[in-house]
Amino acid sequence: MSATSKSIFSRLDGVTLLLYILLVLIGLTAVFSVEYRSTDPSIFMMNKSHMRQFIWLCISVFVGLLIIFTDSKFFSSFAYLSYTIGLFLLLITIFAGVDVKGSHSWLGVGSVRFQPGEVCKIFTSLALSKFLSSPETNFNTLKHRIIGAALALGPAVLIILQKETGLALVYFCFFLVMYREGLPNIILVIGFSMVALTLATLLVDRWILFGVITALTIGGGYLIRRELKRNIVARIIIVGVWLFCILFSQVLVPFAFKHVLQKHQVERIYSTLGQDVPQAYQRETQKNGEAKKGNVSDYNVKQSKIAIGSGGFWGKGFLNGTSTKNAFVPEQNTDFIFCAIGEQFGFFGSAILIIIYVSLMLRILFLAERQRSAFSRIYGYCVASILFFHFAINISMTIGLAPVIGITLPFLSYGGSSLLSFSILIFILLRLDSDRQVMIR
Repeated sequence: MSATSKSIFSRLDGVTLLLYILLVLIGLTAVFSVEYRSTDPSIFMMNKSHMRQFIWLCISVFVGLLIIFTDSKFFSSFAYLSYTIGLFLLLITIFAGVDVKGSHSWLGVGSVRFQPGEVCKIFTSLALSKFLSSPETNFNTLKHRIIGAALALGPAVLIILQKETGLALVYFCFFLVMYREGLPNIILVIGFSMVALTLATLLVDRWILFGVITALTIGGGYLIRRELKRNIVARIIIVGVWLFCILFSQVLVPFAFKHVLQKHQVERIYSTLGQDVPQAYQRETQKNGEAKKGNVSDYNVKQSKIAIGSGGFWGKGFLNGTSTKNAFVPEQNTDFIFCAIGEQFGFFGSAILIIIYVSLMLRILFLAERQRSAFSRIYGYCVASILFFHFAINISMTIGLAPVIGITLPFLSYGGSSLLSFSILIFILLRLDSDRQVMIR
């Protein structure tokens, strides 16, 4: 047992493990700094977030050790079953979930709560890796691309039904993985075009946008007029694109903003764009004369930017953050934990943290590319994509570049479900990499 243990640990990637340890320690310190008060009788108070986070860290390390001693082929064999279990948990949550801050995405057992949507990211990564690496999968065919997209977005649909739109958006990161495995460039072009069309729908008058779309369609048809004369399919494609753009901008986006997104989510999006919520997208309570006290999300972001900006280059020093001490920024130990870093350690500390994150993601990509097994390679890209999405969106929303959608900062934000799920993602990758010369199917 001892010789086997040494053999396993000697094959673990030390760089990835070191970066993981650095981030979880920084996270524990940041959560402590948010809640610490000089009047506290002890730092070991079990009702404090940093102590609960420490317990979850211990649980994460214990689970990580179990993963290290698990046969690496188990994760491939268990992939589809785990994905089915994840979907089942998400379905249960819709009907038996606990409401937390407007979200119905938590399951509770006594005083312990967890988000199945967080854990399901692991199961989706394994299932997608299993599917894309299967010898029977030909990802150049439309059928298998649709199956891959369904695997990625299936959990997202169920999470949206739990009123947790922010977490659901994370599952779109799996399209980056599919792009690495052969998804054509046109899919990314369509994706970015839909984002641009959504922004145009929110910022431009609907009739002006209708005219612009029609003019661009006519202009595109004019540029390829020779092809249009010779090929009826080209005409159908041009008309189809025009119809889709009109339907998307005039029907789908307004419907989503009126009936799918919650009021605070609509406010957050328009706040990021620097616009007031149009009358057409306001909820009935506002139309009936309810006093509007201001955009709460706008207040959060303003306080967040004040906190980060007040840190200057070097920061105010550990435990010396004014905004941190006085709790000016709501959710500062979860969604806005980056504020604590920016205020106390300034631009220098924030830059070091970003460098650590980027180094971890690049290291994960390096590990992915050196795998002999396609399953392990694809799983590595899943982990990197999830980390990148969380990292980019969370920091962007704390500095006002993205809407506040409740996405945690990996390893730093307080929360047992988040810390445990990210730790499991990393430890599974470490275990797969330790057997990188083995073909895993």
